Amino acid sequence: MTPDQYCEDKAASSGSSFYYSFRFLSRDKRRAITALYAFCREVDDVVDECTDASVARTTLVWWRNEVAAIYSGKPQHPVAQALVPIVKQFNMAQELLLEIIDGMEMDLDHPRYADFKSLQLYCYRVASVVGLLSAEIFGYTNRDTLKYAHDLGIAFQLTNIIRDVGEDARRNRIYLPQDEMQQFGVTTDDIFNSRETENFHKLMAFQIERAQHFYRQALAHLPAVDRKTQRTGLIMAAIYQAVLDEVIASGCHVLKERVSLTTRYKLWLAIKTWFKN
Repeated sequence: MTPDQYCEDKAASSGSSFYYSFRFLSRDKRRAITALYAFCREVDDVVDECTDASVARTTLVWWRNEVAAIYSGKPQHPVAQALVPIVKQFNMAQELLLEIIDGMEMDLDHPRYADFKSLQLYCYRVASVVGLLSAEIFGYTNRDTLKYAHDLGIAFQLTNIIRDVGEDARRNRIYLPQDEMQQFGVTTDDIFNSRETENFHKLMAFQIERAQHFYRQALAHLPAVDRKTQRTGLIMAAIYQAVLDEVIASGCHVLKERVSLTTRYKLWLAIKTWFKN
């Protein structure tokens, strides 16, 4: 199996909304974004699938060395091998790949976040950085597009957090800012015991409005001159906004349920958004 095929299989097996947006890209760009996505999945899986934190940390150190080898040596992992020509072709900065690993490591160190400022750093590392690297792959002429990519990444991660409150709690993680939980009268025990109180719904309405704000802000930043090249990101935005809309429509029962969109619906959104922009 070639490194590129490994990345393709990794991306396809994830079932992620991102994968559906890749189908419309040119061969070179699709190859690049698939390798980037596979890298994100590999380092994320280190944290999510490893039950021993010390082993996870050691593995992330190994991945840091692999990132260094992408730029200066001969990496061992097929995903890293696939990235070697891509980082040069698309001006992908080494420090940004390392930032992604930093973000994944935060899941080992921070099962809670005191406030939105600290959570926003996490969102930046695991999502905005991916957006910035993706913008390099898709192409842009106006640097305001990077503001769009940054804010869209925040919006995506906030959507994930809202959708996955219950699932994350079962992993002993609460991403909702602790000061906001206190403000709305929601306790850690409420989250862990899936107590869907009126206060919880008020807290989630606040989180949803914040995510929607970042979507609006991101789209406002995107210059008209770059809308065509950034259509893949706009497809992702359409799918993630649809997930958020579904959470709202379903009554925001995120402590016990996990909203998902059908493959057919995601493909329909992808096609509709591609030809609209």
